[in-house]
Amino acid sequence: MLTAKKPAGAKKTAPKKPAKKPVKKSAKKTVPKKTQRTKVLCISHKEDADGISSAALVRQAFGGDTALVDYPGQMEALQDAASDDRLKSLYVCDLGLSKKTQDEFIDLMTTLRKNRVSVTYIDHHDVDPKVISSLEKIKVKIIHDINECTAIQVYGAFKSKLNDHATFVAACAAITDYMEDRPIGSKLLQMYDRQFALISATVLTYNITGHQKEPDYLLYLVKMLADSKFPHQVPDSFEFAQTQVARLSEMIAKVNEGMKKLKNLAHMEVLDAGASGAVNFVMGLSGKDVGVAYKERVDHGIYAVSVRGSKNCKVHLGKIVNTLSTDLGGSGGGHDRACGAVVPKPKIKQFITELNKKIG
Repeated sequence: MLTAKKPAGAKKTAPKKPAKKPVKKSAKKTVPKKTQRTKVLCISHKEDADGISSAALVRQAFGGDTALVDYPGQMEALQDAASDDRLKSLYVCDLGLSKKTQDEFIDLMTTLRKNRVSVTYIDHHDVDPKVISSLEKIKVKIIHDINECTAIQVYGAFKSKLNDHATFVAACAAITDYMEDRPIGSKLLQMYDRQFALISATVLTYNITGHQKEPDYLLYLVKMLADSKFPHQVPDSFEFAQTQVARLSEMIAKVNEGMKKLKNLAHMEVLDAGASGAVNFVMGLSGKDVGVAYKERVDHGIYAVSVRGSKNCKVHLGKIVNTLSTDLGGSGGGHDRACGAVVPKPKIKQFITELNKKIG
């Protein structure tokens, strides 16, 4: 077989090597950066001047954010805080614990401490000593004194970080919590004209209770107090307080007509106002040593209950209400002569009956 010869002078060509496939560089593994914990949060009671004032003083001392809650919303707010990986410091103010909530509270605080979140609990409601001990074991800082309101205790703990106006904010809280006669509260109150402090505390209270359905306004009050504003410097605060006074004056006739008297207490369901606004009228106008006012919270299927006792009341209402409300599937507690509860709607009559027996 003949093969063709290459022409003379032709260069030999080497066989082509197959092209190398490009080598893929392995992608570098990126380790997600750990979220830095920088957030400061104060969770405080939204329904009275003690809780609002406490939040204002914490804000003045440490800055940060504020969450204002009532007792039914307390645990939900704490759950949100425990799931926030930005949270560095948490202050819980003026939110008493009940037998129903205390175990969950300890669990949430344990989670926060495991995540190295600094927690400070400041309160003046009656708390089970075992709960205090459990919180101290996980290194939650406890500031707790049943003899002074919460804002007074916040002031005392962080005085070095607060300005001179903080004394007035704390004194107003003591007045509205009926604790202006206590050692520190009375000392701060002496720094001011008494009538000026009383009217300021009253205006502040009426603006708080009248705006419970307006969370942005309540946060605005916290900011104003933290910025060293007096209640009369809040726009329209006196005008709004005047409106609230007119509404409360109408309550007198309604209480006289609608309250019911038992052996040891008087009680009344409130339909068109807050229970806390009516309860003192119920106690005072009835001549009983204990007054109870309650309003249905349709959205939660419960009654929000306020209980007040006169100076002649011989029992600790907060302790009784704590145990009783828990036994009925609710929660509650507070001071010896001023406390509150959340009671399932079907159990409200039983609550009133049993409370009347226990304070007899």
